[in-house]
Amino acid sequence: MKKINIVNLTFLMGILSSPLLATELVYEPINPSFGGNPLNGSFLLSKANAQNTHSASSASKTYAESLQESLERAYINRIVREVTDLAFGEVSYDENGDPIESIFSEDSIFVSGEFQVELITSNPDSIIVEISNIVTDEITIVEIPRFE
Repeated sequence: MKKINIVNLTFLMGILSSPLLATELVYEPINPSFGGNPLNGSFLLSKANAQNTHSASSASKTYAESLQESLERAYINRIVREVTDLAFGEVSYDENGDPIESIFSEDSIFVSGEFQVELITSNPDSIIVEISNIVTDEITIVEIPRFE
């Protein structure tokens, strides 16, 4: 027969005689999108980014392509600004206070890539912008009334 150590017996008696404590289990979501703690958001995002194996393609442009895009964007911005000025009868001024002469004193055509933009300003009631896709022959016409 085995001998039971007095220390083990005391420990066993202490466990059996003490009241058992328990609480009910409550589900708490981790993801803040489903009601979890909002402080978990950055942790979950960093874990997702660490597991993400996809990467965006980085097609670098040449200097000439970047310059061409910048020039086209600047020209398109100027077209839009001047069409707006023409439509509302406003005059733009330079830094010296002199009126800037419009580049659209007559009908103009602008070609960029596969698009051709024709600006028809000769109509006294409206300004017509005709955008043509040279490749597919699609034409979009935008008519802007003049509010002079």
